[in-house]
Amino acid sequence: MTARPSADDALSPAQLAAKYGLSVSGARPGLAEYVRQLWGRRHFILAFSQAKLTAQYSKAKLGQLWQVVTPLLNALVYYLIFGLILGTRGGMSDEVFVPFLVTGVFVFTFTQSSVMSGVRAISGNLGLVRALHFPRASLPISFALQQLQQLLFSMIVLVLIVIGFGSYPTLSWLLIIPALALQFVFNTGLALIVARLGSKTPDLAQLMPFIMRTWMYASGVMFSIPLMLKDKPSWIADVLQWNPAAVYMDLIRFALIDGYGSSNLPDHVWALALGWALVFGILGFVYFWKAEERYGRG
Repeated sequence: MTARPSADDALSPAQLAAKYGLSVSGARPGLAEYVRQLWGRRHFILAFSQAKLTAQYSKAKLGQLWQVVTPLLNALVYYLIFGLILGTRGGMSDEVFVPFLVTGVFVFTFTQSSVMSGVRAISGNLGLVRALHFPRASLPISFALQQLQQLLFSMIVLVLIVIGFGSYPTLSWLLIIPALALQFVFNTGLALIVARLGSKTPDLAQLMPFIMRTWMYASGVMFSIPLMLKDKPSWIADVLQWNPAAVYMDLIRFALIDGYGSSNLPDHVWALALGWALVFGILGFVYFWKAEERYGRG
């Protein structure tokens, strides 16, 4: 006796799945649902970033002091080479140049570290990615948050240096808050972009230090772009000042340092800071989400 064929026999596997509400395991959720899932993992993102921050220097005798000592040593080297030997201070006194230099090093390091950790966010955590189901954007966001926490700790030292060289707190110091918030959004978007690229091209992590070093030299970390390029066509200085790293450094310098006035800022600098944050924050998030179901495969 043969079984009577049912209506389901004529349906394809995809049609059967749709009929009974089945979905592909690990399929990419819609963008709104993805954001909702990320918000639901917010405690994991924060805890993961704090754990990474604690573990980063756990084997060093000075511990987390290295997160301040390292950029300070970099600033000292740059001061000796660029400030004293090459004379790139452009007429700035030590009271202005030293805070200018240290601020630039700390702020650029924030972006640099976010990118360097973001490029390995997926490829360096494949065990976690393959073992557990969670929004993969949690990882690069968590690494960017880790760098923000590290910067906030370093800002205590930066403030002491700025005060030590004669720049005292004013209302302009409050501008640090929106400036760092915009930079964090920009850094997170950039970390999401390089995380997707690095997940399929691990060699990008080897190339990234050269890219970041070039970006640093083009962003005016060790010198004032308008002063150094005053004899060059003005469009060159404009292009360099409009790059996001220079924009966020200029905002923090303007907020903290007496004698670094608005004449050193490019026109519409806040609009540029907001624009870079929105463009990279939104596009970086969407770009990463587009490949959600492919992370950890192959």
